Amino acid sequence: MIRFAPFELGPLPRILFGAGCLEKVPEQAAAFGDKALIVTGKRWLRNSSHWGPLEKELGERAVRWWQFSVSDEPTPDQIDQAVSRHHRDQIDVVLGIGGGSVLDAAKAIAGLLRPGNSVLDHLEGVGRGLPYQGPTVPFVAVPTTAGTGSEATKNAVLSRQGPEGFKKSFRDDRLIAALAVVDPSLLDSCPKALIAANGMDAFTQLLESYVSLRASPFTDALASSGMQAFRDGFWQAWSEGDPLAQQGYQRIAYASLCSGITLAQCGLGSVHGLASPLGAFFPIPHGVVCGTLVAAATRTNIRALRNREPGSPALQKYAEAGILLSGRMFNSESAAQDGLVELLEDWTDRLELPRLGAFGMRDDDIEQVVANCRGGSMQTNPLVLEDRELASLLQQRL
Repeated sequence: MIRFAPFELGPLPRILFGAGCLEKVPEQAAAFGDKALIVTGKRWLRNSSHWGPLEKELGERAVRWWQFSVSDEPTPDQIDQAVSRHHRDQIDVVLGIGGGSVLDAAKAIAGLLRPGNSVLDHLEGVGRGLPYQGPTVPFVAVPTTAGTGSEATKNAVLSRQGPEGFKKSFRDDRLIAALAVVDPSLLDSCPKALIAANGMDAFTQLLESYVSLRASPFTDALASSGMQAFRDGFWQAWSEGDPLAQQGYQRIAYASLCSGITLAQCGLGSVHGLASPLGAFFPIPHGVVCGTLVAAATRTNIRALRNREPGSPALQKYAEAGILLSGRMFNSESAAQDGLVELLEDWTDRLELPRLGAFGMRDDDIEQVVANCRGGSMQTNPLVLEDRELASLLQQRL
């Protein structure tokens, strides 16, 4: 039964979705003005067949542009560097073309180009705590991977790695992209390892938002639709030489977009709560964290809910997800929940996702990770997990 409790929807970007819609970017960018900053990764765009036509079309529309590149997950120093370099260039539009890290960097840069201050003034938890006043430069988000859904969110995730590291967000409604251009054909050159990690990030966001304490009928519909698209497209996109790969790219690009919308509207859960300190203390790609933890975290949530909150609607939703993803009928809700966990464990094994220990994490690191995991994502997990439960979850994937 659908529960129509009160809910609120935050702003979303205008969205263009479909193969070939990258071609519309120059026209859309020119509508904002004639000076653009293009934020990219280190290599992919320049080396791809897409760069030449994009550069040519921008020139034909008399758009003058600068480029700023980011590598790996963006740091506050990289954002401040870009803002310092281009603050006086009177940029009219920021184009972020790349994976989630690129989009997060572009989002933060767009928010600070006009005021010209440091992102540490606003970074939650580790910044100076100053309210963001804007104004922001219009931001056009063009994802080239399918995973983070950053094109639909208001937060730019920035990291500093090491023993005193952090992974925190610069977050404000004004940072939401003016336009998100989701072209599934851009995925055709993604390495399979990247498809796997990013795809599991998108899937985890869909499942966690589906069982979130702030879920609504609106987000449930999107999360369910996204999980169905992921189910039908992920293995086509991931498998080498699959003749239906293009259909797979369309489905996982849609799933990723849905996951960005749902996480922005209702939050996530324990996997993303743990991903923050794991990504700060160890060189673990975010998608790998999601893929390697989602089965164990789902099992932990289900067990804890059965023991402490057996009437939770999340248990019914886990059963629904088990039926949806497996395409099977089960003789009870608990069997469907167990079937979901078994399926996720099978996916983890099939993708050969590395364990946490492969990135240097050891038993004596667990306490520090658990102590730093109770940020925003944990607040919308279906229930409060105890420290010992979180420690056990991490232990299973060392």
